Formats: sequence, C-alpha cells, structure tokens
Amino acid sequence: MTVGYTPDGKRIVRSGSGRTKTAAKAKLREIVRAVEDGHAVAEHGYTVEQAVRDWLTYGLTGRAESTIETRRILAEQHVIPALGARKLRELSAEDVDRWLAGKSRDLSTRTLQDIRSILLRSVKRAQARDKVQRNVVLLCSTPSGRTGRPSKALTFAQARALLGRDDATTYGAYVVLGLLTGARTEELRALVWADVDLTGNPDADPPVPPHMKVWRSVRLDGDTKTRKSRRTIALPSRCIAVLRAQRARMDRQRVRAGARWHGHDLVFASETGTGLDAANVRRGFRRVLTAAGIDAAEWTPRELRHSFVSLLSDSGMTVDQIARLVGHAGGSSVTELVYRKQIRPVIDDGATTMNGLFPEEQR
Repeated sequence: MTVGYTPDGKRIVRSGSGRTKTAAKAKLREIVRAVEDGHAVAEHGYTVEQAVRDWLTYGLTGRAESTIETRRILAEQHVIPALGARKLRELSAEDVDRWLAGKSRDLSTRTLQDIRSILLRSVKRAQARDKVQRNVVLLCSTPSGRTGRPSKALTFAQARALLGRDDATTYGAYVVLGLLTGARTEELRALVWADVDLTGNPDADPPVPPHMKVWRSVRLDGDTKTRKSRRTIALPSRCIAVLRAQRARMDRQRVRAGARWHGHDLVFASETGTGLDAANVRRGFRRVLTAAGIDAAEWTPRELRHSFVSLLSDSGMTVDQIARLVGHAGGSSVTELVYRKQIRPVIDDGATTMNGLFPEEQR
C-alpha cells in the first residue's frame, strides 16, 4: 500500500506480510487503519538500538562532551544489550518494567533514572520521526535501586588534621579553599585571579573584606549551577594566606613553563596553566587526605562542601545563613534537604537567648 511520498516525489510503500494469507491481510488492514486515522505508518524493522544510537548521534547537540560520553556509556552497558534487538513498534510497557526491575538489583536509583531517561528520549525522538506511534516508556515509572553511599562530612578533628598538613601545593590550597568557603568543586576549578581580592577595602563604608567572586563554573555555559549560586563571599584569614602562596607558586610555574604556558588566569591550574579536570582533582585530593592520615578511599572532593556546612552548623550558624553562603537556589529548604544529616536537628537559638536573659539561679 502507498502511504505517502518522499520530498522528491518517490512513493512510500508499506507491505503486510505473514506466514499465511490471513495474517498478511491482517497486517495490511492495520496499515490501512493507521493511514485512514491520519497516523504515520511505523517502520516494521526499526529497532530499539537504532533509536538509541540515533538519539546519541543527534539528540545531544549542545551538551558537554562529558555528558555525551556518560550517556553513551550507560546506553552501551545497560540499554542496548538488554533491549537493543527488540523491534521498536513491538516494545511494550511490560518489557520496560521487567528491564528496569532487573537493573534495580545492581544499580542505584539515580542510575536507573538516567537509563530510563535515555530510553524515553530515544523513543520520543523516534516517535517524532514516525518510527513508532506511541512511547510506552511514559507508562513506566522508575523503581527504587540499590542504596548509594551517602555523602559524609569531616569531623572537626579530621578537618583540623587536614588543615594542619603542608598546604604548599596547588591541591593543598584547593582543599583549604574548598573546606573553608564551601565552594563547589566545579566553581573552584573555574576560579580566576580577576575574581579574587586578597586585600579588600578597609576604608570603605562599610569596609569591604578580602573576598572572592563565585560567578562561574566549568559547566558548558560557564555559569554557576543556579542563578543564586552566583555569590561573593568573604575569605577567612587562612584562605588569604594560602591564596597568596598559591599566586607566588603560579608565578614560578609560569616562568618555568615559558612558551608552553597557557594564560587562562586560573587560580588552580596545571604546570602549564591549563585547567584541572575532575580526575586531576580527585587524585590530588586523595594525596592530601592520605598525608593527613585520613583514608582517602572513603572521601570525594564534593564532601569538602558537606564538611563546610556541617562545621558551620555545629558552631551554631542558622540554616538560612548557611544557605546564603553555599548559594542554594531554594534557600534553607534545599540546604536542609541535601545536607540534613549535617544540619543541627534542634533549633536552640531561643533557649540560648533566654538562658542569657534569665540564668538559672544557684540553689
């Protein structure tokens, strides 16, 4: 049956086939009904693998290379081996449910969400191109997967041990700044000297302390995670000293590199001035932890931020104040949700104030 024409006028023909004449006629009637109802006739042989690979090739335009690579790996390891050979028009919600249920025994909930999203977007793209009439993935929810390792925070003793180590390296300075300012690792990697003021303006009214502008990150668009994440924060004295030493260290590296130096003005950079990638930071972070006598295998760089929140909370700072410092878009609600294990469970401001006004009488 002719179901349409290509842009150059060539007929588009669909056939109904089966083991018997009756089965072939039934397939042809399906095509007739689809055409009469105004639906495009899906290709019989188009597979899930073809849909996924088409989405990986054309559906990720504008995404960061790291994001594209992550999605490709997840598709190659979890989607294509299990469902790739299935014809897309024959894929059912039961197939997707069974696939996700099987994966839930080995994968975290977050990874399950990612692989479902890959399949959902691949089928959606195929649907928009008349390869399939409906997206059955929409009918399937993500099951709970294996519990991932919860984020942790350094204790005061561990933080003091970490800060007590020699910080005369780029990664030592990186750890100090991450722990004492709460900046995200992607924000520290993008920090430039133009956004760092180590002297401030004490004569201004009000005085301006030494500070750094957290206005950029290594994300694809160069912006911070959210609009509220753009913030200017005062620098603790320890950070000022460490950053002055880091600037002198970078000057020495620039002289040694000579013509090989890449002038990106980065605060934390390689020996030739190029930016640090996530793997560089993880390795350097673990070296600093090992030198401090902390088991490096149990920690990740992002937990410097968790430790910052925990230490401030233990010192009595309110959730609202902490939320402003770490740049949470949803304010204190996000801070409590993400860092709820580090936030003080008891709000003791009122009791502390009243104890000061009405101290307990000695009996």
